[in-house]
Amino acid sequence: MPKVRKAVIPAAGIGSRFYPLTRAQPKEMLPIVDKPVIHYVVEEAVKSGLDEIVIVVGAGKDAIINYFDRHFLDDSMDESYFSEMPDIYFVRQRKQIGLANAVLTAEAFVGEDPFTVLLGDTIYESGTDKTVTSQILEAYDRYDKPTIAVEKVTREKMRDYGMVEGDPVGPGTWAIRNLLEKPEPSETKSDLGITGIYVLEPDIFNSIRSTKPGRNGEYQLTDALLDQVRKRDVYATSFNGTRHDIGTKELWIKTFMEYVSRDKRFASSFDSK
Repeated sequence: MPKVRKAVIPAAGIGSRFYPLTRAQPKEMLPIVDKPVIHYVVEEAVKSGLDEIVIVVGAGKDAIINYFDRHFLDDSMDESYFSEMPDIYFVRQRKQIGLANAVLTAEAFVGEDPFTVLLGDTIYESGTDKTVTSQILEAYDRYDKPTIAVEKVTREKMRDYGMVEGDPVGPGTWAIRNLLEKPEPSETKSDLGITGIYVLEPDIFNSIRSTKPGRNGEYQLTDALLDQVRKRDVYATSFNGTRHDIGTKELWIKTFMEYVSRDKRFASSFDSK
C-alpha cells in the first residue's frame, strides 16, 4: 500500500456568508493574526508528510494563487513562512456546484494514488506531537480503509454537519453504516459529525460521478461517501485536537481573537485594565 503523499484542498466556494468581504477577497484568504486561513491548511498538510498539494480554486480566487507565488518582499523579510513549502499546484472548479464536484476536479492530479482532502476554511490544532491529519492517516494505515475524521457534536449543531452512524471497531474508530447530510436531530441517535479531513482512494471519483445533486443543486461529498459505504468498508475516526471552523463571520472572529490573544507580540493589548 503506497504512503499517502497527496493532498487536495478545496477552496472554490463562493463565500456567501462573508458577503460583501468576498466580493474581492476569498474567505480562505481572511487573516488569522498575520497569515491567511489557507496558509494554516497548507502547513497542516506539509507537517503531516503530504508534499504533493493541489488547491482547487474558482472564479475570484486568484489571490490564493498569487499568495503562494514568489514575492519580491521574500528576499528582505523573514522567509520562514514559506521556506519549507513544496510546490503547490492549482486546478479550477469552473462552476461552484458543491464539495464533491470540487474534489472531482482533482482526479487527474490524484491518479491512482490514495489522497487526503483538507477543507480550505478549517484550521486544526493538535493535542499531541502529531498533527490531526497525521492521526487520521495513521488510522487509514492501520485499517487500510478510506477514513474520515469525526468529532462529537451537540444535537443543536447536527443541522450544520454530515453525521456518521457506525459500529465501533477500535478505540475512537467506527465502521460506517450510514451517513446523513445535515439531518434534523430526530433523524439520528449518533453524535459523530464529519469535520473535514478525509483519506480517500481513487474509486471515490466513480461514486461522485454517480451521485445526484442534493441541496441547492450541489453535489455533496457525504452522498458520494454513502455510495462508497454501500459498496465497501469506510471508517470514521476521532482525533486528539481542536478544530477551528472559519465558515461564518462569527467563527472567524472567534478564531482570530483566540489566536491573537495567545500571541506574545500582542499580549499588552489584552492586559486587564
